[in-house]
Amino acid sequence: MTDSITMHPKGTKARVLLTSVFGPFAADDEYGSRVVNPMELYQNQVTRVQGPFSLRMFHRSFSLLMLQANIQAPCTLLDFPTQDRFIRELSDHRYDVIGISAIIPNVGKVKRMCELIRRHQPGAVIVVGGHIANKENIEETIDADHIVKGDGIRWLRGYLGQPVEAPVQHPESYSAFGSRIMGIPLKDGPGRTAAILIPSVGCPVGCNFCSTSALFGGKGKFVNFYETGDALFEVMCRIEKNLRVNSFFVLDENFLLHRKRALRLLELMEASQKSWSLSVFSSARVLRSYSFEQIVGLGIDWVWMGIEGENTRYRKLGDIDTRQLVSDLHSHGIRVLGSSIIGLEDHTPANIDSVIDHAVGHNTDFHQFMLYTPNPGTPFYQEQQNAGTLKPEADFPAADAHGQYRFSYRHPHITGDREETFLLNAFEKDYQTNGPSLARLIRTMLTGWQRNRNHPEPRIRKRYARDSAPLKTTYAGAVWAMRRYYRKNAPMRGKMDRLLNDIYREFGWLSRLVAPAVGTFIFQKLIREEKRLAAGWRYEPANFCEKNAAARALNRPASRAVSGSGEIVGKRRHAIA
Repeated sequence: MTDSITMHPKGTKARVLLTSVFGPFAADDEYGSRVVNPMELYQNQVTRVQGPFSLRMFHRSFSLLMLQANIQAPCTLLDFPTQDRFIRELSDHRYDVIGISAIIPNVGKVKRMCELIRRHQPGAVIVVGGHIANKENIEETIDADHIVKGDGIRWLRGYLGQPVEAPVQHPESYSAFGSRIMGIPLKDGPGRTAAILIPSVGCPVGCNFCSTSALFGGKGKFVNFYETGDALFEVMCRIEKNLRVNSFFVLDENFLLHRKRALRLLELMEASQKSWSLSVFSSARVLRSYSFEQIVGLGIDWVWMGIEGENTRYRKLGDIDTRQLVSDLHSHGIRVLGSSIIGLEDHTPANIDSVIDHAVGHNTDFHQFMLYTPNPGTPFYQEQQNAGTLKPEADFPAADAHGQYRFSYRHPHITGDREETFLLNAFEKDYQTNGPSLARLIRTMLTGWQRNRNHPEPRIRKRYARDSAPLKTTYAGAVWAMRRYYRKNAPMRGKMDRLLNDIYREFGWLSRLVAPAVGTFIFQKLIREEKRLAAGWRYEPANFCEKNAAARALNRPASRAVSGSGEIVGKRRHAIA
């Protein structure tokens, strides 16, 4: 077992199956699924306690899409299969190579999948990658032939006998599917959903807790798929045309850190009058190194930013007033998802309330709270291992080490499993103080529209007009429904009153006419959703089965259809449920 590249005997003629782990995901089961850790990023870590106001959506396994797009061998991709669906695939089709991508909490599922492969397809080579590759002694836990850590594209190309240095082909995929809020399903597809864009992987900043940085080499290391702004612009133009999108979710740990590439992209956007919208991850220090003219010019309208905690040791936050930065971003209509850590070294039961108050005081549109977690492969893990404070898996299973439950180590000050209470208190304080994230987002969008509706650049005016269009109708109705929902909560109703009246003043009679009608419908859906969730309803992603051109050539082409199981079947790598 090795992560080195040894060519498969069949080369590019090898039949490949790439798969994520099996569901269900929002359930407690013997393989490591947990109700508290669903396959929903926002409900899991951001809007966890917001009930029917929580943003519900799923995201594809983008690493698998990247791999499939960059190999010449016939390749089938299964995303979010059930265990029965995975077994059926193994029973109905023969594969030479089966690749599984997973995170560490899903080690039990990967173990089970390897067992199933050995039973149904004993001749297949099993390749396992993703964050699970960082787990210590993983080769002793799962029966795989290769554990691949880091750049899977290079490894798989080399294994199949392809040139490893060939340009990376970017898949065409929407960033999310199955979105829902306030009981309203949000339509996916052209003009409604951002495309995913992956310029780089890894992060050179190398925070001590960062699994992604560790997976790709640690501090100072990263892998650029597109070195220049010209190369990235070409990819974006193709995706724009083929998916009919004008917005991109940039899945890059610190996109703006690659300054030369970002500024060249800005030049090309200006020259071609592209009014694209970009959602990015960025550290506070890097954001402050750009002017707002540049940030707005790049179309950045959403930022995921680490706030971590007051007086942290992280250089990415040094000398930055993060509250002022959030306020400045909001003034330009840029939505902010702040990320804070509960359980840093200096956090104690005595000061945890002030820690939470500091985070909540940023009034970000969304706020992620995570426990300080030493994930395998990170410097923080090594620190705890050296100190002898890690909990043995017999006492604390890997399936529970996901940052939303308990510490996987002995914290110096927080004991007695109190961390889960502190974490939930943080979510609740943010929600009760600042209100539903949707209302905050609407306020930020309105502020941005008011500031930039008369921007001197036509392409920027066009973007703000496009993005703010729902304010006068749909979002006005949503605020009307929220105001009714909070009719017995005077402080929160006051917030909704002020927001709705500001929308009325901005958009006039149309909003005043539409808001009650749309709002009544939304309110009914909201109450129905609240009851549904209270009764224990849980969301699960649809499963996908997609073949590349080489795989389709081996079989009669399958028409894109939705099976009775909710599976998306077809050839398009950007199929949407």
